[in-house]
Amino acid sequence: MLLFSCMTCAQHVFEATVKDEVSDAPLFGVSVYIAELEKGAATNAEGYAVIEGIPDGTYTIRIQYIGYEALEFEQTFPPEEGRQHVTYYLHQAHEEMEEVVITSTRSSRTIEDIPTRVEFIAGEELAEKGNMKPGDIRMLLNESTGIQTQQTSATSYNSSIRIQGLDGKYTQLLRDGLPLYSGYSGGLSLMQIAPLDLKQVEVIKGASSTLYGGGAIAGLVNLISKTPEEERELSFMINGTSALGLDASGFYSEEYGKVGTTVFASYNKGTAYDPADIGLTAIPEFERFTVNPKLFLYLSEKTEINAGFNYVTENRLGGNMDYIKNDSDTGYYEKNNTDRFSTQFDGTYKLSEHTRIQLKNSVSIFERSIAIPGYTFAGNQVSSFSEANISTIGEKMEWIAGLNLWTENFSQSEGSPGQDLGFSNSTIGAFVQNTWNMAEKWTLETGLRGDYQSDYGFYALPRFSLMFEPNDRLTFRTGGGMGYKTPTIFTEDVERLQFRNVLPLSVDDSKAERSVGINLDVNYKWPVTGSLSLSTNALLFYTRINDPLLLTATPGSYYEFIQPDGYIDTQGVEANMKWSYHDFKLFIGYTFADVKQHYREGTTEYSLVATHRLNNVLMYEKHENFWIGLEAYYFSPQKLNDGATGKSYWIMGIMSEKKLGEHFSLFLNFENMLDTRQTRFDTIYTGNIDNPQFRDIYAPVDGFVINGGFKLMF
Repeated sequence: MLLFSCMTCAQHVFEATVKDEVSDAPLFGVSVYIAELEKGAATNAEGYAVIEGIPDGTYTIRIQYIGYEALEFEQTFPPEEGRQHVTYYLHQAHEEMEEVVITSTRSSRTIEDIPTRVEFIAGEELAEKGNMKPGDIRMLLNESTGIQTQQTSATSYNSSIRIQGLDGKYTQLLRDGLPLYSGYSGGLSLMQIAPLDLKQVEVIKGASSTLYGGGAIAGLVNLISKTPEEERELSFMINGTSALGLDASGFYSEEYGKVGTTVFASYNKGTAYDPADIGLTAIPEFERFTVNPKLFLYLSEKTEINAGFNYVTENRLGGNMDYIKNDSDTGYYEKNNTDRFSTQFDGTYKLSEHTRIQLKNSVSIFERSIAIPGYTFAGNQVSSFSEANISTIGEKMEWIAGLNLWTENFSQSEGSPGQDLGFSNSTIGAFVQNTWNMAEKWTLETGLRGDYQSDYGFYALPRFSLMFEPNDRLTFRTGGGMGYKTPTIFTEDVERLQFRNVLPLSVDDSKAERSVGINLDVNYKWPVTGSLSLSTNALLFYTRINDPLLLTATPGSYYEFIQPDGYIDTQGVEANMKWSYHDFKLFIGYTFADVKQHYREGTTEYSLVATHRLNNVLMYEKHENFWIGLEAYYFSPQKLNDGATGKSYWIMGIMSEKKLGEHFSLFLNFENMLDTRQTRFDTIYTGNIDNPQFRDIYAPVDGFVINGGFKLMF
């Protein structure tokens, strides 16, 4: 008992209160840590923390909090003046923290202050995912919770975006807030966007129609381009793959005085690749050139203008390997020849310190021909988008209101006999959105849009988002809204048919699909110890789409769109965890998506949806030096359109990059190391290889691929 008493007397306590240096407000969740003892604590709502059981000695105490400069000092126990309770003040590190300003909500707020739930990919994470697929953005999106890139062609690799299990036609794909990839041009969009010139990617899930109009029923993906900085950026990337693919891209940006510029150019080449040795391409033969210059004018402190254009040309050939390699006159093939030209304009004028007006415009011209044996479909799409808006920022409120106009014209030049899918329409819309700091811990965002579509009439679209922050570690968000999607022939189902024998839509016999959705989001940050922290997020979602447009076969071997009485709904949960410990990071994500079709005949499961998905990534990263990551993804069985059920599968990979000096780095990735391929455990077609009838593609077809290369940065 005497020995135990001595030990007890040798244990000491460290007490502290941590506050903001400027506001004198207590800081909640601050990490207080003694590394030598591996002991720590986090401050409570009053900023108070206590560490007990400290033996005699001198130790280094570190107090750190996100957004503040860390405080580190030595403390001897027992203290000369006995037990003490000291208040420490932390200084905000504005110059060290990189603000993440979200542009998709049209607000001036950072991501932590926005009521609308926004996911973003930026910085090192964007670079890491870009290394895996330098030629396109599929990898950026497919590895995110709740998002799946769905391959629509077994031989040409065409893909679309699915958010929370809904078809790609319900997702808007934007570039700097401009809808450049839609309609006829949407089928190849994911394959023709390289990531090197992207600053960040923003994703809003659920109805987002207030600012961007109809079509954003499942959500939107906004690709944000890099802009010129005072320091010049010049970077090059060269990438090669074991499937004999090549990607070469370069980016330049600089601001000098009142003028700035960015220039992006890339060359991407693919070689016909058949890892299953079945005689059909898993990766098609293709060659693509991209160029995207932009000019920025800073005319005065009040006026800024930027304008540019984007040009992409590509020839893509997939199908029978003998036909492609030996120039055979027979065999199945699928040719896609495309030319995409689009312009971008953005002008801003500040009326005052808090108010500005903005003008935006884009024009897109897209030509594409699709050819299979005995059939060719070709057409030209010309679309435009124009907007004028005014925004004002107050101490507690932000307002934005505006008008926009969409026009779209599609002219068919080749197709099936008697088939003409051409059309022309326009939509004019008006919107207003308010963001209100209604109380210290409550923020409300409300919006209302009214659209008039030339073929289908008027639609009113309300939306709201509410954020509650009881403390710095916990955030609640909830929101909901309405959306609509006017009937369109440009869907995943029609892409699979190469538009063959598809009947035109009848405006008189169809109506817009209408949706309503709601979600609840919870974020929690927990500094477990001084070095170990946990960030968690859970999203509950529900979306219902009334009068869905369905493609059905007719007795005469044609396909037509019908709208049976009923609806489609998706409900589920997305859960994310991020553990951080020194140089290690562990990401775990889970998606549960229950998507059903409800018609008079009954309720059925929606096709090509993995009800359960797991995303796991373990990273080791030495900042600005080296990183390596192990990733593993699980997809549960999916119902197919032919009534069968696909197999479940895992995909695993390793990604790495090493920086050699200030300007050079090497990267090497092993993608799909388990060689998971649909052709290993299922079929991708029926019938004869020279006239295949393709089944749904629900798993990878390219298998194990190694890619690597180098980056130069100046």
